[in-house]
Amino acid sequence: MNWGWLLLRSIIALTILGTLFLSQRFWYRSLWRVTANWQTVWLRVTVRLMYISLLILTIGTAIDGFRMGHRPHLVPSKNAIEMFVGLWLLSALFAYLALKLVRGIERLWASVRSAARRNAAPAPSALLATQTVIPAATLAPSAAGAATELLPDPSRRYFFRTASALAGAAPFLSVMYGFAAERLDYRVIRVEIPTANLPPALDGMKIVQLSDIHLSGYMSRTDVRRAVDMANDLAADLAVVTGDFITGASDPLADCIEEIRNLRAPLGVFGCNGNHEIYARAEDAAERLFAQAGMKLLRHENVQLPFRGAQFNLLGVDYQRERTAGGQRLQMLPDLATMVRRDMPNILLSHNPNTFNRAAELGIELSLAGHTHGGQIQVEILDHRLSAARFISDYIAGAYFRPLAMPAASNRALKDANNAPAKLAPSSSHAQPPLSALYVNRGLGTVGAPVRLGVPPEITLITLRRA
Repeated sequence: MNWGWLLLRSIIALTILGTLFLSQRFWYRSLWRVTANWQTVWLRVTVRLMYISLLILTIGTAIDGFRMGHRPHLVPSKNAIEMFVGLWLLSALFAYLALKLVRGIERLWASVRSAARRNAAPAPSALLATQTVIPAATLAPSAAGAATELLPDPSRRYFFRTASALAGAAPFLSVMYGFAAERLDYRVIRVEIPTANLPPALDGMKIVQLSDIHLSGYMSRTDVRRAVDMANDLAADLAVVTGDFITGASDPLADCIEEIRNLRAPLGVFGCNGNHEIYARAEDAAERLFAQAGMKLLRHENVQLPFRGAQFNLLGVDYQRERTAGGQRLQMLPDLATMVRRDMPNILLSHNPNTFNRAAELGIELSLAGHTHGGQIQVEILDHRLSAARFISDYIAGAYFRPLAMPAASNRALKDANNAPAKLAPSSSHAQPPLSALYVNRGLGTVGAPVRLGVPPEITLITLRRA
């Protein structure tokens, strides 16, 4: 049992839950204060009861969400309810944090100004020595008041009031934009990946990748169908889907597979399970539905596929856990070494991008993954991209490279000089060892809240190039 790891996870979980609780308490108390001034009693009581009802609904839906849809439900599973709760929790949380930040800055500014005035004030002895007696009758009333009291700066008060209003409104507006616009703004990302040990016949082979569909209350069959149509328009040679077809046990897995079966590629359609198939206990069902649809879900197995007279080895694994329930580290990709071919290039489908380190050591030339959603929400500050996905992986989105078939000196992957992961492998005039490549797809769907900001959903067209 790894008690340090369990303690860290507990602290993180309690911090998140505590912050959510504080944000909801903040808005609850704010509503109570506002309605306290209303003269109409029945209106005040009605609004408060409605808010309490919505709060209970929010708590029940959030608990159902953590249980990944396993029955019995505390709240009837309705798409509109799930969307409302996700949007409210996210926007209320960030608005609360933004307001607290502005108020903290205001208090800090007031403290600094107060300290500066105290330091600038003359000592009492100096005041006595230089004091000139002026009859109070000769002072104007405004001057007499100024001599006894320092009025607050109205411009500062107005500035922070305006800043508080903007800080409170901006998260709500941003979340609505991420829900109504960017969440559905599917992007086709074209990337050429230099691949070690690639025969000339495979140079230029195209792979279309979908990932993290999450067909649920946040994602409709129509949305999935649109993504499949866009993927088919790319005329790829191979189509792959790297896990998370649904979010929870109550989501329609069969409907998702029914849409995926419309993918068209000469070499076929292949996939692997994600972590949400584990949560929903749907791994076996996904394999069965794939087979019925004429596709292949690779579960710790491989298949050799021909292309222009050459062959490559396509491998796939179920979601790879990194630790046991007790926090002990697990060996990722166990027993996969016997499936890796030395006479042809290997392509691995693994939902979790953290398998890349082990895949590179095993000699796998290319790994395709998803899982991170690119963080779903990404903020760029001073040329630094802040993403929640960094808490779970070094591999957020795009292409990464590591030395092939050898332990790396560090756990971090190689990227280009500008730290841009979606560009080609670093080039140098010196000879380099062959590199293993990873591509992390940002996914189509969402979890937690139906929102994407700075991370639009992605359909990837990967073209293999000789390294």
